[in-house]
Amino acid sequence: MERYIRTDLAVELQEEISEKSLLQGVEIYTRYSKDKKIKETKIDVVDEQGAKILGKPIGTYITLESGELRGSDEDIHKPLVDMLHKNLKELIKENDKILVVGLGNREVTPDALGPYVVDNLYITRHLLSEGIIVNAREISAISPGVMAQTGIETGTILKALCKETNPDIIIAVDALAAREPTRLNSTIQLCDTGISPGAGVGNNRAVLNEETLGVKVIAVGVPTVISVPAIINQAIDNMLTVFSENGKNLSEGLTEEEKYSIATQLIEPDLAKMFVTPKNIDEAVKRISYTISEAINKFLELY
Repeated sequence: MERYIRTDLAVELQEEISEKSLLQGVEIYTRYSKDKKIKETKIDVVDEQGAKILGKPIGTYITLESGELRGSDEDIHKPLVDMLHKNLKELIKENDKILVVGLGNREVTPDALGPYVVDNLYITRHLLSEGIIVNAREISAISPGVMAQTGIETGTILKALCKETNPDIIIAVDALAAREPTRLNSTIQLCDTGISPGAGVGNNRAVLNEETLGVKVIAVGVPTVISVPAIINQAIDNMLTVFSENGKNLSEGLTEEEKYSIATQLIEPDLAKMFVTPKNIDEAVKRISYTISEAINKFLELY
């Protein structure tokens, strides 16, 4: 299924398909936290047919959503850390040697989520090797930067690093792109299929997954940017809803391709290639990166 509005979120791709009968090979589960502040959606792509329909590889995609995450209310921090850790634990299983990779460019705030997560981690690999601590899970980390900074594909760096450090599993953290404005800085996605750095903004690099690195890759991402056409598309949807409520059905026969075409024609060509981010992105990225790092640090509590 061809997509016209960029998104990295499996839950948004699933929402495009209105009839559940069309989602063959895809299983969806939704539940809420006790206080209804966190929505958890689990999407299992179980076969090739499901992968083709959804446009995502076979695997598990978990989305945690909370509007509270966009604000500065600290009450959401602990329950979100606990829920994020629980889901990470299910994906990581019993693997003891974890390599955390903070993808992205530290110098560009919307893309700095990964490096910020690494900054807040409790690293143990060197402490274990030197005998300073014992009976702890091995956690190592790297922020490899982007190709414009290093001239080297991230996959090449990680392949060499895995050969030297031999991790059991990789957690790759990166910023994502969303289609819905309400999901910016309010959504965390986890999946066990790896990640293609920069895919959300059309800057595809080599895919990081078990096939390319020889190590299973768990991807953790937060949408921090949205394309201008996606914003216009949302405005068109809202307009059609208003007309429909007033008895005028203008949306009949209007496909996603047609809406995207309208969206791109309403703006300058250069604007159609742009991505935007919320004005409080500096504070949001720091806060959310800390939540993610705390969920990873909780793995040390198992010992």
